[in-house]
Amino acid sequence: AGYCLADEYVRSVQLLGEMGLSFDMCLRPNDLADGAKLADKCPNTRLILDHCGNADPKAWMAAARRGDQKPDHEVETWKKSIAEIAQRKNTLCKISGIIARVTKEWSVDDLAPIVNHCLDSFGPDRVIFGSDWPVCLLGAPLKEWTTALRQIVANRPVEEQAKLFSANAEKYYRLA
Repeated sequence: AGYCLADEYVRSVQLLGEMGLSFDMCLRPNDLADGAKLADKCPNTRLILDHCGNADPKAWMAAARRGDQKPDHEVETWKKSIAEIAQRKNTLCKISGIIARVTKEWSVDDLAPIVNHCLDSFGPDRVIFGSDWPVCLLGAPLKEWTTALRQIVANRPVEEQAKLFSANAEKYYRLA
């Protein structure tokens, strides 16, 4: 905690912005407040929050509610922290990583609250799909992850789905 707010670290992230580059933030859920502070200190650098802020799906899963599995953070604290980071216009969220943390028995409904909160907080123009392959294999094959995500976003406008799955990445990573 606090490491990304050290002067040298902040200056390095600021330098990335000066060079026209972005910075991917991989933060533990309990350190997300530091991400918001870093975004404030680096307003000219695009910061991409990886893995939905490392939300732990067990916080939403039936096994966790029964006490079989303990999540590593509180849902409401994570939701508040995500919303706080999303208020910074120089931040994006990568919809990735959460599949790697599911238990053997998971469903789309266990992932949907995480994905939807990130999509709603950041909006359709500041989210990017990430496969997190091969790490995703800890929870499910890549095809199952992409199928689950497509089911979660199926009721969203096609234009928003296109932004999530490709257009935003093409724009922010300057892909041809």
